[in-house]
Amino acid sequence: MLDAERLIETALAGGGRACLTCSFQAEDVAVLHLLRKQRPEIPVLFLETTYHFPEVLEYRDRLTAEWGLNVFNLQAQPPTEYPEHMAACCHQRKVEPLMEGLAGYELWFTGLRRVQSPTRANLQPREQHRFPTGLTLDKVSPLFDWQDNEVFAYLAANDIPLLPLYEQGYTSIGCAPCTAKPQPGEHARSGRWGGNKLECG
Repeated sequence: MLDAERLIETALAGGGRACLTCSFQAEDVAVLHLLRKQRPEIPVLFLETTYHFPEVLEYRDRLTAEWGLNVFNLQAQPPTEYPEHMAACCHQRKVEPLMEGLAGYELWFTGLRRVQSPTRANLQPREQHRFPTGLTLDKVSPLFDWQDNEVFAYLAANDIPLLPLYEQGYTSIGCAPCTAKPQPGEHARSGRWGGNKLECG
């Protein structure tokens, strides 16, 4: 935890407008809690796809009220019909709003971790991230090397309630139509997008 706190402190000391993208899953909430110790008013960017589980929205609203969060709901511009192709839907409802929402920032905090998927295995704690649009941000992932048990232990130690869907058997939570509970022995993100991909973008 000390390394994560030090990483956050060093990044914030460098200046630049900072934000956190937050899905309100366990790791994002842990990063949010750590960030608020140093910058309580930090903007929290939430991708409002309009297809979230009701439990996610209720949990977001609960923490927003209890913690006094500065939440910005990033939502796709119309038309918002559900595209037939999964990749097109993710691009419209996640990637495009994210690009627009991040455009005003220089420092981007995430809850990404190496153990989450093979595509994140080489994640660095701090790196320059360049998007296809040309947008380049200083991306900071304070929990880059945390294991699942460390994340949940941190929340428990700080009396932070869990998103209720974890108790129902979900391990990685996205839009309701594209999220299922993993089968025993499967990877935590195997229930995302029917196992057809690992990332939204």
